[in-house]
Amino acid sequence: MAATRTPKPRAARVRKAVPAYGVADGSQSWRYHLKARERATVDRALEILGSRLREPGQALYGGAMAKDYVALHLGADPCERFAVLYLDSQHRTIAYECHFTGTLTQTSVYPREVVHAALRHQAAAAILAHNHPSGSLKPSAADRALTECLKQALALVDVRVLDHIIVGGRGAFSFAENGLM
Repeated sequence: MAATRTPKPRAARVRKAVPAYGVADGSQSWRYHLKARERATVDRALEILGSRLREPGQALYGGAMAKDYVALHLGADPCERFAVLYLDSQHRTIAYECHFTGTLTQTSVYPREVVHAALRHQAAAAILAHNHPSGSLKPSAADRALTECLKQALALVDVRVLDHIIVGGRGAFSFAENGLM
């Protein structure tokens, strides 16, 4: 009787999730009122999307994935929040950071803080994101002005802004996909 060889399993690629900083937790989070199973599902989805965003080019070329990732973080928040996905030179996501929390209709964003975080994360590129609790996906004049301001500020330290994603209702709006970048 001939001995059969069992093929060795391929080494599984270990993917790390994207570190997330400044995210709302506890009673400040929209996930607070979810059942434990629902919260675990959202956390697992963030982990899967985040690990995929760490692959080369996915944050830029897999725009839907970046939109889904920020939508899971910001989508159901009752107040406006501003966050940034920081990317390396290969457009792999380094980190997600929620910088500012505002009111139902607005939040104050300070370019100095965003530039400081980009330098801290040693980012080469960034994707801006914020939510509209009203559900509207239409970028306001203030959204457009903020995007330009942050593009200029980050350009001074050689960080390129690739997109600005607005999350609202059941969707997301990409400045890049709509020719506004």
